[in-house]
Amino acid sequence: MNATPAASPWHRHLWPWVIIGVLTCSVGLTLAMVAIAVTHPDNLVTDNYYEAGKGINRALDRELFAHALNLSASVGVDELTGEVDVRLSGASQPETLVLNLISPTQPDKDRKVVLARNPSQPGRYVGQLSDRVEGRRFVELLGVENGRVWRLFEEERITPGQRLTLGDEPIQGADRH
Repeated sequence: MNATPAASPWHRHLWPWVIIGVLTCSVGLTLAMVAIAVTHPDNLVTDNYYEAGKGINRALDRELFAHALNLSASVGVDELTGEVDVRLSGASQPETLVLNLISPTQPDKDRKVVLARNPSQPGRYVGQLSDRVEGRRFVELLGVENGRVWRLFEEERITPGQRLTLGDEPIQGADRH
């Protein structure tokens, strides 16, 4: 009688361990991705599209009002001192302006500067930034004329030492007005 040797147990073979390793890695990576998705939600998605749409129309009304007032502005930021210098031209000279530098993707990098009118230089407004701002931003300049808010809004790339011009581009979405 010929005796056949007994087969070795499964755990001594390579292929079951390769399959178990692949499955373990895929489960581990899936759990890691779920943990990242839960702890870092996407803040670019809005829950209330209707309110966002109404806000777009209000913003467009403010931009059209600025256009009717023939407003334009030149914005400069001193990279050393953080001083913001705005030169406003047109039919509005409010006491204060609000400059919002909005990051398209990172809300923690948004900056708001309240600018005061310089009494000795008509059309010049000065404010102070707390830290350095560079890169792509939505630049929003707000003011009030006769109880109505106007707005200059453009997407710009902020670079040190360069002045930005607001009000020189056509208003997006205003083609039907």
